[in-house]
Amino acid sequence: MSYPRVASLKNGESFCRHLSESSIELPFDEEVQTGAESPLGRSLEVHGRTIGNRFCILPMEGWDGTSDGKPTDLTRRRWRNFGLSGAKLIWGGEAVAVRRDGRANPNQLMINEGNCGEIASLREELVSTHEEHFGDSSDLMIGLQLTHSGRYARPNDKKRPEPRVVQRNVVLDRRVGVEDDSAILTDDELSRLIDDFVAAAVLAERAGFTFVDVKHCHGYLGHELLAGVDRPGRFGGSFENRTRFLRDIVAGIKAATNEMNIGVRLSVFDFVPYCPGEDRIGIAEPGSEPRKTFGGNATGDGMDLAEPSRLIELMQEIGIRMVCTTAGSPYYNPHIQRPAFFPPSDGYQPPEDPLVGVSRQVAAVEQLKKQHPEMIFIGSGYTYLQDYLPNVGQAVVARGMADSIGLGRMVLSYPELPADVIGGRDWQRKKVCRTFSDCTTAPREGIVSGCYPLDPFYKKREERDLLKAAKARLQK
Repeated sequence: MSYPRVASLKNGESFCRHLSESSIELPFDEEVQTGAESPLGRSLEVHGRTIGNRFCILPMEGWDGTSDGKPTDLTRRRWRNFGLSGAKLIWGGEAVAVRRDGRANPNQLMINEGNCGEIASLREELVSTHEEHFGDSSDLMIGLQLTHSGRYARPNDKKRPEPRVVQRNVVLDRRVGVEDDSAILTDDELSRLIDDFVAAAVLAERAGFTFVDVKHCHGYLGHELLAGVDRPGRFGGSFENRTRFLRDIVAGIKAATNEMNIGVRLSVFDFVPYCPGEDRIGIAEPGSEPRKTFGGNATGDGMDLAEPSRLIELMQEIGIRMVCTTAGSPYYNPHIQRPAFFPPSDGYQPPEDPLVGVSRQVAAVEQLKKQHPEMIFIGSGYTYLQDYLPNVGQAVVARGMADSIGLGRMVLSYPELPADVIGGRDWQRKKVCRTFSDCTTAPREGIVSGCYPLDPFYKKREERDLLKAAKARLQK
C-alpha cells in the first residue's frame, strides 16, 4: 500500500486535492491568520485563568532523567524549548511517575519529597525562558502529568518489563510476559496507589504547577482501568467501578490541596492491538479481545464514543474542565495514536494513509466537543499534517471542533512553531517533523529520546550512532 508523503504535496491545493481524492475529511483554511486576534492567537479562559493562545505542548517521556528520578541537562533543555515555543498551555510537560514501580523506564522522572525541588526548577526554567522571549508569563498555564505505567512499567531495567496489570489480556499479556494473576494489582493496592497520586499532587502544588493531569491514556494503568470489564471488585466491571480510581483521586486531591486544578489526558477511543502482517503492513492481531477496548467498537477496529462521552460528563460533574485527547497506545496500535509515514523500527507499516489517522482523531474530538461544549478540549495527532498543520489547526479552532491544538513530536524538531505561526514569521520548513519516528525507536532501544534527524543538538550526540546501529539490526 502506497500513500504520498505530505512533503511531496507542495502546496495547499495539492494537499486538499489528495484529501478529496482519498475521501479524507479535514477542515482546511487556505490563509493562516496571525496576531493575538487570530483563531490560534486568541486567549482561552479556564479555572478563572487566561491561557494566552490556542497552542498546547503535550507531555513526552525523554528517557533522560537520573536513576532516582531527577531531571538532567537533557530534560532541562527540552523544558526550556517548551518555554521558547510560545505555546501558552503546557500539558503536563513530562510524564512523571508517582512512585518507583510505576516508572515506564529507569530514567523516567519521579516526584517525591527528595525530587520536588528539582521538578519545581524545571517549571521555573520554562517560565524564565518564556519571559525572556515573550515578556509576559501571566497567561502561561503549566501542569504536571502524574502517571503509573501499569502494564508498561520497566522501573529497574530498560529491557525488562515488570508489569502491574488491571486484568488479563491474551495478546497484551504475551507481549510483556504476564503468565499468571500475580501481576494483577489488588483493590487494596489500587487504594494505596490513589493515595500516592494525591501525595504527588500535593507536591506538584508546592512546586508551583497550576494543575495536574491524572493520566488515562495509551494503555497505562488509568486507561486500562477504564477497560477493566472483566475485573472483579471495587475497580472493575461496571462503569461506576471502572471510573472509581479517577473519582477517588480527584476527591483526594481536592481535600488535600489548596487550589490545585485537575485535567485528564484521555485516549478517547481504542483499537485492538496490531502486529506486522504481509509485507509488514499492520493487521489486527489474531486472538485480540475487542470488548477490552475503551471507546472501541464491537470488532475493535473503529470508534464507539458512548462511554467516553459518559466519562467526560462525569469529569464535568467532579470539577474537571480540561481534557487532553489522544487515542489508543504507542505500544500496540501506534498508527491510530501517532500517525506516521515512517513507523518505529520495531513496529509495522501503516495499514492506512496516516492522514486517515489524523482525521479520525479530529472527528472524535469534534463529536465530543459538540456533546460537551463547556469542556475545554485539547486535540492531538496534528504533527503528521506537517507543513499544513497551521491551516488545519486554525480551521479546527475557528469552527469550534476543539479549543486548543496539541503538539508533541513536532516540538522536538521545531519548538518555535507556535510563535512563528502566531507571529507571522517565515515557516522554517527544514525543522518540520517528517515523522521519521527516531524519537520513538530510540527509547524502545534504551536510548534517550530526541529528534536525531533534524535537531543539530541530537545529530552530534554519540547516541545517534547507537540508534543507527539499532535500526539496522531491527530492519534485517
